[in-house]
Amino acid sequence: MTIAARLGLALALLVAAPVAQGRGMAEPALDAILAPLPAGARIGLMVVDETGAVVAQRNADARMVPASTTKLFTTAAALATLPATDQPDTTGGASVSLEGAGNRPDVVLRGHGDARLSAAPDCTVDCLATLADAIAARTRRVGQVIGDDSAMADERWPSGMSWDNMATPSGTAVSALTLDDNIALATVIAGAEGTPAKIEAPVGLAVSGTVMSVRAGPVAVARSTLPGSDNWQLGGTMPAGSNLRVPLAVADPAARAAAVLRAMLVARGVAVRGPALARHRLGAASPKPTPLARLVPPPLADEVALTLRNSQNLHAELLLRRLAPSGTVADGIAARTAALAPVGLMPGSVSLYDGSGMSTYNRVTPRALVTLLRWGQAQPWGGTWIGGFPVAGQSGTLKNRLRGTALEGKLRAKTGTLLGTQALAGVLPTADGHTLAFAVLVGDLPEGTSATAVVDTLLLALAGL
Repeated sequence: MTIAARLGLALALLVAAPVAQGRGMAEPALDAILAPLPAGARIGLMVVDETGAVVAQRNADARMVPASTTKLFTTAAALATLPATDQPDTTGGASVSLEGAGNRPDVVLRGHGDARLSAAPDCTVDCLATLADAIAARTRRVGQVIGDDSAMADERWPSGMSWDNMATPSGTAVSALTLDDNIALATVIAGAEGTPAKIEAPVGLAVSGTVMSVRAGPVAVARSTLPGSDNWQLGGTMPAGSNLRVPLAVADPAARAAAVLRAMLVARGVAVRGPALARHRLGAASPKPTPLARLVPPPLADEVALTLRNSQNLHAELLLRRLAPSGTVADGIAARTAALAPVGLMPGSVSLYDGSGMSTYNRVTPRALVTLLRWGQAQPWGGTWIGGFPVAGQSGTLKNRLRGTALEGKLRAKTGTLLGTQALAGVLPTADGHTLAFAVLVGDLPEGTSATAVVDTLLLALAGL
């Protein structure tokens, strides 16, 4: 049955069936919408209007995997507690200093939790090149180039994240010194038919393997690495004469950033005697000299919007760590819990082990998500928060969803997807002028199935109330 047919049946049942609570959705209508869910799937949902009256619910207090709707908790805590999020981020930017005696001081590149530092050739804001220029203007000879991420604990992956996600752009390592979202691009250039393609490794990573140039056909290049390694293997085939850029997740971001800065210094004519190294936190933080130069990234409110809109896992994890002065995951989680205490979440309704939702340990109830949404909307920063949500049919992870429907451009919600899990939580307008807060969590989806069509039918039915 198509979405339109299911929606028509649901609305017919809605008209025919008695409504138990004011303008709420009748149970027969809800049953009809949810009936096509794959066998074995579990659903929890909660929908309320602006007064808090329940419009629809099903298993509203079931503890379910929230996936990336976890980011709603992290970003709300950031906006509620971090200072001056609407001003330039004076505490987060990377810095460089010259350290050590003699005429060849070491270059130390320090990160402070900024997720936006860039080495892109067309970079205009928050650029590593700016720091390289400052070094080159001060000295023409240096020793080692050290990437220092000790501002935060060396906890690169969330507890409970699947190991096979670690090698994907969605699961790249977390570090106080982040460059280009901790993604490096390898270039593969196919030659004549029957010859191996040329593989160009990105600075700071090792890439091996064989990709063969073939007469025709699709690009079929696979990448692999061991968890926690920056040594990659590529293999497969490419049409002769074609080229490809392959994104590789960085396992040691501080080392990679140091290597890129070292290459920039060499390109500027600076004689670099030593290697590029990483410095991670081993104990108490060491004294830090006054930096030679420090970047000031854009406001954190912009970062919150990007994190929500694109469901950026790395950025969410850095926001969590920035909630606590210690920069540890445990203290960030404690600070998030304290920041959200005024929400009034029911005991046991939220158990979160990371900032992004990649952890399979996380559990949240639909009621908790809706309670958070309603509380956040009422805060002074609520408009900024909701304004950063993806918009149906227009932006972010909802760009290709609900296009051509009554909710295009109107529904704002955070998506969440993990293996066997789909989630959506946000706000939507109704035909009679009300605004609903909703959360829909679907778990235990069989492999190869989806709940998207069912959830979209539900949302359209709610919008028609």
